[in-house]
Amino acid sequence: MSGFKRDWNGNAKKRDGPRPPPKQAVRNAYTPMFENLRNELDEHYDRRERIVKASRDITALSKKIIFSLQRVRKIENQLPANIQAEVDARLAEIAKLLAALAPEVQGINRYRYARSLLCLEELVEALTFAHYLRTQTLVSLAELSPVIEDLSRKGAAPEDEVMADAGVDTAGNAEKPAETPTVSLTQDDYLYGVFDLTGEMMRFATTSTALTGTMASSGAGGQAGGGGAAAADDDDDEQPRTIVQDMHELGTLFEMLPVAAGNRFAWGKKLEVARQSVQKVERLGYDRIIRGSERPKGWVPDLSAADQGPGDELE
Repeated sequence: MSGFKRDWNGNAKKRDGPRPPPKQAVRNAYTPMFENLRNELDEHYDRRERIVKASRDITALSKKIIFSLQRVRKIENQLPANIQAEVDARLAEIAKLLAALAPEVQGINRYRYARSLLCLEELVEALTFAHYLRTQTLVSLAELSPVIEDLSRKGAAPEDEVMADAGVDTAGNAEKPAETPTVSLTQDDYLYGVFDLTGEMMRFATTSTALTGTMASSGAGGQAGGGGAAAADDDDDEQPRTIVQDMHELGTLFEMLPVAAGNRFAWGKKLEVARQSVQKVERLGYDRIIRGSERPKGWVPDLSAADQGPGDELE
């Protein structure tokens, strides 16, 4: 009865005849133009939705890589085998997502959907953190960009790569080899990822210092002496560079960089967080120098104690 019209008394009205055909939409010289605009908007919304979904997955995988790297306790040339295996497995998944994402962000679309590609900041944070744990250095934008592009190529489907290398189109005709689309890295992606790196370095410094009793460094044994341990090495003129000095250099670099007019809010917020991370590592280093002699060299907290509460190892 929902399809019937009713009179003032609520009774359904009877139709006198068949329903008239719907009126045809009026078309004029401008109709094709608006139809093309409608199709472009539909394509834009669909593309943005695909980019957002892939970006969300890449962000989650990058965070898992960072969580795995936070289990490292010292800076050395090679990551522990189990952690390296986890990192490689997650990077393989990220490579597939980047390969699927690459055709959507070519040309001007790379900047059109820049706000939907925040996953690259998280990926930069994970890759720079892994590089720091191996070398105690910061990987540059020129060194990291080819890594992201190579991940995009490796994630492409094997059959697509074979066809592209052979220069064969879908009809089987030989043609010029097509270049595999890749995801490019912008300067903003890199800088904001390095901003976030300071937070992970602060967490790594806090955990490694609490568990090993020394400030993280790539010096002897992968750790630098702190407090009483540093005083014992009177014969060494140069002490290994610790993570405190690395945080100082990063903080100084960010303070010196100019701020773009369009990024003042985001830049200021990340700069404030970076300052707090640097200050926390500084206080950690001061504590090791002032109170380092209170703990014997090689002291490690007893993690098996049943009565140990959270945060006891930091006291």
